[in-house]
Amino acid sequence: MRYGLVVLSMLFCWVPSAVAQVSIGIGLPGASIGINLSLFPELVPVPGYPVYYAPRLDSNFFFYDGMYWVYQRDNWYASTWYNGPWQVVAPEVVPLFILRIPVRYYRNPPPYFRGWRSDTPPRWSEHWGREWEQRRRGWDKWNRKSAPAPAPLPVYQRQYSGDRYPRVEQQQALRNQNYHYQPRDAVVRQHYQEQGAQRASTPPQQAPQDRSPRQQDMQRSNSPPPLQQGSPSIPRSPPPQRAGEDVQRAAPPPAPREQRGPSVEDQRQQPPQRGADRDQQPPRSRQETIPQGKGPSQEPRREQAQEKGREKGEERGQERNR
Repeated sequence: MRYGLVVLSMLFCWVPSAVAQVSIGIGLPGASIGINLSLFPELVPVPGYPVYYAPRLDSNFFFYDGMYWVYQRDNWYASTWYNGPWQVVAPEVVPLFILRIPVRYYRNPPPYFRGWRSDTPPRWSEHWGREWEQRRRGWDKWNRKSAPAPAPLPVYQRQYSGDRYPRVEQQQALRNQNYHYQPRDAVVRQHYQEQGAQRASTPPQQAPQDRSPRQQDMQRSNSPPPLQQGSPSIPRSPPPQRAGEDVQRAAPPPAPREQRGPSVEDQRQQPPQRGADRDQQPPRSRQETIPQGKGPSQEPRREQAQEKGREKGEERGQERNR
């Protein structure tokens, strides 16, 4: 009879779950603990508690305040995604509403849960000792009417199943885009921030030094050539629409001349005939130049000299006739 019972128990142990395969194992903090879920689990609220549990999983799987919680092998683990990676949580900092979950909602209870009432929380004070009880004094005393509302489920994670399950460095970004709930529990908020910092510090998939030679050549061709030390810098041409303005602003004032002549603009405004006559006249020196309106002109002098010559010629002719 005993042999038959042993054989039957061994056969039942080898029967897999009809919903999901869950392999139990212990891992390091931040690594997989052996719970491998291929699909988003079905989560049902615990009546009177802000907690969900997974009734079809052969595991102590819960959801509280925006995070997943698993209890196995005398350890608590937490994660922001339903299939991890998981982070170990010390018994001294486990959220109170997780500790208050009744025994009946543990789908794979440990052996020391036997004999405990199913409608009450586990006897954590007896299990973890007096020192833990002193730190978490009053954990099992609370007003059921003041229980907070359960957090919304991250149903967006249903589309990420099987091979589509995101990598660690992608999980935080997907959560921020699709799930805007922020934890209200101070302990949960601390775990959430720690996991977010760990995921943010994960190096990207492709580092700069891992770029292909083709990408490096394209980057070099697009980048401007570096300036050599000691070589004159090449001035950049101004934009076309402001070229005239920049030239006028940057042009230095003309140097003072000793003899100011008409400017280029005045020469353009003058008629071409006067400009041609002025060009045909021989240049005069500064000493011969007489200001306008001062001194006698040269034309009266020439006329007087001609008249004197005529008078002398007439006098000579009269003398000869005599």
